[in-house]
Amino acid sequence: MKKLVKLAGMFLALTLVSCGQQPVEELSIIPVPLKAELQGGSFVVNENTQLWIEAPEADKNQLQEYLAASPLKLAVAAEAPSADAIVLKQVAELPGVNSEEGYVLTSTKKGVEVQAKTGAGLFYGVQTLLQMAAEGNKVAFGTITDEPRFEYRGMMLDVSRHFFGLDFVKKQIDAMAYYKLNRLHIHLTDAAGWRIEIKKYPRLTNFAAWRSGKNWKEWWNGDRKYMEEGEEGAEGGYFTQDQCREIVEYAKKHYITVIPEIEMPSHSEEVLTAYPELSCTHVPYKQADFCVGNEKTFEFLENVLLEVMEIFPSEYIHVGGDEASKQSWKTCPLCQARMKKEGMKEIDELQSYLIKRMEKFLNKHGRNLLGWDEILEGGLAPNATVMSWRGVEGGLKAIEGGHRAIMSPGGYCYFDSYQDAPHTQPEAIGGYLPLKKVYSYDPIPETFTAEQAKLMYGVQANLWTEYIPTYSQVEYMELPRMAALSEIQWSSADKKNYECFLSRLPQLVNLYDVKGYNYATHAFDITGRLVPNTAEEALEVTFKTIDNCPIYYTLDGTEPTAQSAKYEGALKLKESCVIKAKGIRATGETRIFTEEIKIHKASFKPITMLQPINPGYKFEGEGVLLDGLKGNFNYKTGRWIAFYRNDMEAIIDMKQPTEISSVGISALVEKGDWVFGPRKFSVAISEDGKNFKEIAKEEYPEMTLDNANKIYDHTLTFDPVKTQYIKVFVQPEHKLPNWHGGKGLPAYVFIDEITVN
Repeated sequence: MKKLVKLAGMFLALTLVSCGQQPVEELSIIPVPLKAELQGGSFVVNENTQLWIEAPEADKNQLQEYLAASPLKLAVAAEAPSADAIVLKQVAELPGVNSEEGYVLTSTKKGVEVQAKTGAGLFYGVQTLLQMAAEGNKVAFGTITDEPRFEYRGMMLDVSRHFFGLDFVKKQIDAMAYYKLNRLHIHLTDAAGWRIEIKKYPRLTNFAAWRSGKNWKEWWNGDRKYMEEGEEGAEGGYFTQDQCREIVEYAKKHYITVIPEIEMPSHSEEVLTAYPELSCTHVPYKQADFCVGNEKTFEFLENVLLEVMEIFPSEYIHVGGDEASKQSWKTCPLCQARMKKEGMKEIDELQSYLIKRMEKFLNKHGRNLLGWDEILEGGLAPNATVMSWRGVEGGLKAIEGGHRAIMSPGGYCYFDSYQDAPHTQPEAIGGYLPLKKVYSYDPIPETFTAEQAKLMYGVQANLWTEYIPTYSQVEYMELPRMAALSEIQWSSADKKNYECFLSRLPQLVNLYDVKGYNYATHAFDITGRLVPNTAEEALEVTFKTIDNCPIYYTLDGTEPTAQSAKYEGALKLKESCVIKAKGIRATGETRIFTEEIKIHKASFKPITMLQPINPGYKFEGEGVLLDGLKGNFNYKTGRWIAFYRNDMEAIIDMKQPTEISSVGISALVEKGDWVFGPRKFSVAISEDGKNFKEIAKEEYPEMTLDNANKIYDHTLTFDPVKTQYIKVFVQPEHKLPNWHGGKGLPAYVFIDEITVN
């Protein structure tokens, strides 16, 4: 499979048109630069090319060390060379560049010069240089003027759910640097294990860092017990303080700041088991929330943060602040006393009290507080920055209040989501986030004022590792999605173009192979688009690959070969079949594209919705209900459409009187996501499309906790009847049951194929 990604040479033709800029074959850079003025021809780096750096000593040494390990193998010049040189020059002013991280790269017959106002700017110019020189050590003649769109360009790695050691974190930093990311957020603490040595509290690492199961899922579904370090069967690990310093120093050499996260007030089961006196009940294994009424809690947190701040020199300390249940606070005498003393009326104010108090402590020590968007609850601390993960609303609210925001919405930035159909992928936590969707994200709404836009500090992707136990899988989930992320973070919005991005991607894949990264290959596979054509009553199928390689297909379920039918243009399918397609290159084959198409009497007929589809899950619209394609257990693939706060009601036009005897629907259930089955399903018929007569219905009981999460097929049968118009009605669960966390609120209903026979 890996053979297919030896593609850089093959794809050069694709980069001849470079995102609307002047055609040059050498420009294949991710993230795409702000401005490129190129002429054709190239400077060739050879064994005689020397390196000269004019910069402060610290930056000079870092840049020399970095380039010494690069493929260019440059010798350092004894004096400023006049030709055949790579020159890095730090300057006081740089026309056309506003950011301290910007640079100007100029390539001529004499060599390449990178100018920047800071060492970071020079480093990012070096990344562009290395990408340009990746094919034959050639650097296109011309000038690139570049700077980042956002100051904060982050990636979060969760090392609590599964521990990833020192060398792997360094490898992560290498990948981030290549894409010009500059913040590594490390999620160091959570229920699954405490991962940083705190000398004042040794139980955090000799007990709370170890658990009874290596795999998080097994542990979470098992006894959820912690173990003593060295005890038989104990799994886990932690960073010593010296190892943390080593990470910080290594990141610094790549102009990356490491931001530690110490969770509070929740996600702290491991702490409260090691030190139960910090919980409301003082009983181990009972709670996840610190007792906010207990002064010992603040003594503990401040002592921990003092040691953390001594190691990590970052502007921000991340304090979590997410998903606190707050239940124990309602009955805790100390918490209630705190509320009374501080004049609090709502339980949320206890969380706000803790966050504000910790912010004052951090500010006192020259640091700023960063937290997930729940820190807004009960009132935001004065100088806090919000990292918005539950969509974009938290970030927008923070900005409206004059605070900085870092956007990290789950729908675009959670790299633990599936990249493709779940049955083809390693197990993930859920969700659906293909490469194209990552790339589509723009964090700044059109409605923002210039002042509001300034408060949009940046964008971060997060990799939670509940279902990601290995180094290899971490990389698979990140790459190449990190490349797409970098163009959101760095590139100007008007420079982004997904097709162009794909054309630039193959060159970087060679880097993955050289560096030994595991990565997802979806971008190099066949993309299939299957759309119902109501005019011709057919399913229109189109295929493409990023290099337009030959595609072969079959309709009988057999594996395609070079002797199968060659795809020459859109297929129009009118019969049930299993279509399989494969791209065949000289360097290898794509994965096989497979779809089963089941045609029924209403397939590809016109359908009209009488009640709206939920905008968040509309995808291709109502046509998916009659396209002959069944969705899988992932409601975000576009095969399902959703209804929320209203019923589903649709009219199918059979175009002529047609005999029918059954109508079926598929409904997906994922109770934890508020996705429930229908409470009622009915069918009515009409001769004129206006006056309908109900001919069949079924009502379903309220779902219980024991009902499985799966796809449920519901079919109504009746005596054969002729009709032209069919009305299908589905009533969702309008009030979630009392056992559910969202009790009393509406549920979603997700419907796929309406089958008529």
